[in-house]
Amino acid sequence: MADPSRYPDAGLRLDGGSTPPTPRWVKAFGAIVVVVVVLFIVLHLTGMSLGGPGSHTPAGHRGPAPLEGGHG
Repeated sequence: MADPSRYPDAGLRLDGGSTPPTPRWVKAFGAIVVVVVVLFIVLHLTGMSLGGPGSHTPAGHRGPAPLEGGHG
């Protein structure tokens, strides 16, 4: 095996050095994703979801009115 001290530019990090810092755009994108997920969860739990079944019906509406005259 080659002596690592003879090749300092070989790209091997034997000292376990720290990784480069995270770019600012990655942090910003992650923060935006977290905010959107939290907003979605809050809206879902409060019953004011952004879509799905029943999102186009007025509050308190339970479907079509029953037909008069019985079942047959």
